[in-house]
Amino acid sequence: MHRLARLARVVIRLTTGSAALARRLTQGTTVWVARGRRHDLTGWKAALGCWLRLVAIGALLYGLWWLFRRVPTLMCLLAGAWVVAAWRAGAPSEQAADDADEEGASEAAPALDREAVRTLLLTLMDGGSGVHLRTVLAHLQKHPQTAALTAGWKVPDLRARLVALEVPVDRGVKVAGVPTWGVRRRDLETPSPLSAPEASTAPSTAA
Repeated sequence: MHRLARLARVVIRLTTGSAALARRLTQGTTVWVARGRRHDLTGWKAALGCWLRLVAIGALLYGLWWLFRRVPTLMCLLAGAWVVAAWRAGAPSEQAADDADEEGASEAAPALDREAVRTLLLTLMDGGSGVHLRTVLAHLQKHPQTAALTAGWKVPDLRARLVALEVPVDRGVKVAGVPTWGVRRRDLETPSPLSAPEASTAPSTAA
């Protein structure tokens, strides 16, 4: 019985860890693809970067499939690496943190509004050309209305939520000469590509 209970705990930990790894991989891939969207363009040109990244992912998967067919031993190595990573990710402390991040993301979805976030970002820029995400996160965690919502957030958490709101973020935003993850004023002041099709439906008055 003790052996069965121990085996059950091992299976549960590996299953839980594998689910957590798959979720992180999916979320990371989604964020990476979304970052390919050009917010200074409209229509299909704006989404071209996303499609190119999807093609790159497809090419990578095909390359791995081709490689595994010719060297099957690599599949065993990959499976072993996955088991080790799943075992670590399935640890109680890791899983609790992952569950907390997922719960925070579900709470953040209805609470964050794109226009409100855009207004906040422009306010924090204070006339400058951009603002770092760590500055935005520090403000959110100190503000009474958002402190509870953003408690425990890190910069990647905020970045993922901004990307979900289609707020353009970049890793090379310079503020006081320091480049890091942030948002540029010129990107925020560019008309949203979502509004372009609506505007184009209006009949032209040109002669």
